[in-house]
Amino acid sequence: MNNREKLWYLQPAKLWVEALPIGNGRLGGMIFGHVQEERIQLNEDSIWYGGPKDGINPDGSRHLEGIREMLFEGKVEEATRLTRMALFSTPKYYNPYQPLGDLRLYFHGQKGEVEGYRRELDIKNAVARTSYKVGGVTYHRTMYASYPDQVIVIRLACDQPGQLNFSANLNRRPYEGESGRLSADSIWMSGECGKHGVEYACVLKAKAEGGTVSVIGDFLSVEGASSVTLLIAAASTFRESDPLAACQLHIAAPEQFNTEELERRHIQNYQTLFNRVSLQLTEHDPLDDLATDERLKLLQESHSHMDVGLMELYFHYGRYLLIASSRPGCLPANLQGIWNDSFTPPWESKYTININTQMNYWPAEVCGLSECHEPLFDHIERMQVSGRQTARELYGCSGFVAHHNTNIWGETRPEGLFPTCVIWPMGAAWLSLHLWEQFLFTADKDFLRGRAYPILKEAAAFFVDYLVEAPNGQLVTGPSVSPENVYILEDGTRGALTMGPAMDSQIIHALFTACIQSSDQLQVDGELRNQLSALLERLPKPQIGRHGQIMEWLEDYAEEDPGHRHISQLFALHPGTQISPHRTPELAAAAAATLQRRLANGGGHTGWSSAWIVNMFARLEDGEQSHAHLSHMLRKSTYPNLFDAHPPFQIDGNFGATAGIVEMLLQSHAGELSLLPALPSAWPQGAVSGLRGRNGYVIDLTWSDGKLSEAVIHATVSGLCRVRTREAVLVRCGGEDMQMNRDHSVIEFQVEADCKYEIFRK
Repeated sequence: MNNREKLWYLQPAKLWVEALPIGNGRLGGMIFGHVQEERIQLNEDSIWYGGPKDGINPDGSRHLEGIREMLFEGKVEEATRLTRMALFSTPKYYNPYQPLGDLRLYFHGQKGEVEGYRRELDIKNAVARTSYKVGGVTYHRTMYASYPDQVIVIRLACDQPGQLNFSANLNRRPYEGESGRLSADSIWMSGECGKHGVEYACVLKAKAEGGTVSVIGDFLSVEGASSVTLLIAAASTFRESDPLAACQLHIAAPEQFNTEELERRHIQNYQTLFNRVSLQLTEHDPLDDLATDERLKLLQESHSHMDVGLMELYFHYGRYLLIASSRPGCLPANLQGIWNDSFTPPWESKYTININTQMNYWPAEVCGLSECHEPLFDHIERMQVSGRQTARELYGCSGFVAHHNTNIWGETRPEGLFPTCVIWPMGAAWLSLHLWEQFLFTADKDFLRGRAYPILKEAAAFFVDYLVEAPNGQLVTGPSVSPENVYILEDGTRGALTMGPAMDSQIIHALFTACIQSSDQLQVDGELRNQLSALLERLPKPQIGRHGQIMEWLEDYAEEDPGHRHISQLFALHPGTQISPHRTPELAAAAAATLQRRLANGGGHTGWSSAWIVNMFARLEDGEQSHAHLSHMLRKSTYPNLFDAHPPFQIDGNFGATAGIVEMLLQSHAGELSLLPALPSAWPQGAVSGLRGRNGYVIDLTWSDGKLSEAVIHATVSGLCRVRTREAVLVRCGGEDMQMNRDHSVIEFQVEADCKYEIFRK
């Protein structure tokens, strides 16, 4: 039993953040593992309250120039007042993502002392299990969300004939719709999510071995069975004209498979993705014998204790969660993936796109999960319709634009009431870079030509129109903000709105560069390429301020919160590429100073912020600091079920940490494969396989005594391979040593597609 591929516990969950998540991208379940009355909290990714709205402020475009002039003149309060009235949308807020409901299982005759209790989430197979013994009978539950069959499957069994007796009910308290009998072995519930909202349906079907199944009221009743398979299907009018009929089709389709075949189909489909990467940070850890909550508690109560095996589990868990919450044909992972039990969740559990949604997808390419990226691309295309309207009507610009939030409908207007975050027109630009990243990793020119470049080009078109000349001659954005920070002017005035915050210029630099390189790759749009190149030269560059830090704004303002959770001015370090220890050492030192200043003032106090810091220190090749903040996440920002705590629960920290572990072991953003660039001393030996590098590389690594032992590079594209190592190495292909050029720590050699190259430490 490999307990580094399992979350396991010796008692049921009392709280939601102790329950175990299953998901197939569209359907999600949180499993509590109670003995007598089990709760499985259900989600379906399209259950959002309310419908789409057209809330663009009609007065925005005629006041835009006036707001800019005020900001250039330092009239921050006046500009903020006018912006709130002229640019903020009506209504102000998007509606929330909501639960589908609960499945309740009421077991009869399972009273008395419970022995041998165990519940677990097997992330190698994406299967949750609960087992226990009561009254001399051992009971087993097996639960998973099947992607190939689009149902949640619950298998209940006992080791003595006829001992399964229970009733089952679907409910959506307190927002219940209708429910009842569908057939002799099935029940249903349905309802709607507010005015103009989606209508939904859910169906539960039981198939028993031995005993009887009946429907009484809106309950399924099972009596005297030896084993039972429950199937749950759900759908909404977001995809289906008749959700109940769609549920019936989903429920009927698995009839052609027996229980073992259903589970095998699920596991094989899941492992096609999960097995692409393996990681081992230690061969044996005595803590592997501790239940997950006990192991986490031990780490959280000790400041000196390190748990390498738990970090390994945390890495795999992040990959599991991405596969479970983002599959082709589904909506992208939101602030909570797909797992939400509240009708009024924090931040509406929507898509916050000033970092959080982007962070959800940082592990996708590096962990070989390109398919899991697709829902995000689908959603960006959904956003284009609204984004064009917002660009045209609010700003008088072409292209498409989005602000700091979006929702199921792909809305893009400014959302909210807080000046610190609302007017930030960079959401579409940053999201579009994810398509460019997929091309960089896969080198798929058909994807670049047919999907990525058209979106990149349209996102860039907005800024061609939107950029304005500052008094110093540079081209800047504005009005905008540096999410979600506040600056202080010399007279004490506090402001968020500004012209040309550093993050904006850094994102546009990345976007224009991606468009230029795409145009060159495809040999199209030469005139546009020249235009963007000229604009690129006039963007503000990263600047160093009075504290030795990367400046956050055009001026070296004081910060209201020097320990702010957002570290937006370091986009150029990660996920951007403008700042590098080797190409721009002075800026890299300033980036390190920025991080230390944030941390000295209490920064990194949210889970996702700590995860970003892990990645940024890895880019600075500081493995000790990366490891320290990974440890900090587990100690301070992790719930018993290993969900990330903002607090409350946000899933971006899980995904950011998984990506950060990869950044510590492999980097490829600087035109080279950097092997073990930020390996911490806490991981002196280990092995990883299946990591992806840009330009189509698949890399396996082993190391010992803190040094690279061997690397295997699988090339999918022919060309020049550049590899950075800390040790002197040999390169071998087909058993023969290769000719290579060495430039300090970098070696260069030619590779051929579909060939394997071995690198050995001398």
